[in-house]
Amino acid sequence: MVNARQTLDLTLQRRADVTVEWLISDRPVPYPDAVATMERRAEAIASGAASELVWLLEHPPLYSGGTSARGDDVRDARFPVFSSGRGGQFTYHGPGQRVAYVMLDLKRRKPDVRAYVASLEEWIIRALAEFNVTGERREDRVGVWVNRPDKGEGFEDKIAALGVRLKRWVSLHGVSINVEPDLTHFSGLVPCGVTDPRYGVTSLVDLGLPVTMADLDVALKRTFSDVF
Repeated sequence: MVNARQTLDLTLQRRADVTVEWLISDRPVPYPDAVATMERRAEAIASGAASELVWLLEHPPLYSGGTSARGDDVRDARFPVFSSGRGGQFTYHGPGQRVAYVMLDLKRRKPDVRAYVASLEEWIIRALAEFNVTGERREDRVGVWVNRPDKGEGFEDKIAALGVRLKRWVSLHGVSINVEPDLTHFSGLVPCGVTDPRYGVTSLVDLGLPVTMADLDVALKRTFSDVF
């Protein structure tokens, strides 16, 4: 199936004349603190007082719900549950998962939400390709998926999720990529509202790749400028 997001022109998101700051947090960041920091930075970017920012971090175990989240998708609230304000449904964040919060001024790039989401997916796909992992888009499911023929015909696992919010055309939130999280923690909810038993969750280590968080960070930095 042709994915409509694959037909979008993503080149207009790329700006060689824009300085993007990178920040890596070396310890888990509480979710409310991260949201507050994003809000402040987005305001500063919108007013021209700060540069764009990519913030790489991990969270303590938690569930976050987007604007489309349904309460009954939380099966077992074993971890704190937060309302995020981003698009999408429920997802899990925790140690072993790289979260990339991306704060870009889309007015200076391309003020198109669909193109921006597709660009985030493309960034993830290119970063995964650095480890010979083939990530793919799906027309009916946002995020990045890998085929799992080892599990059976038609089986796929999600390796990366994304959810965004725009404020004055500055992006907040971003993507999460599973490096080596405890995948059983996803069983406490219906991840992103997907109930089909053929569709699960995986990670780089689950796929048999001894990738570290630092390895992924290098790949994310290397491929970012290809898209943005």
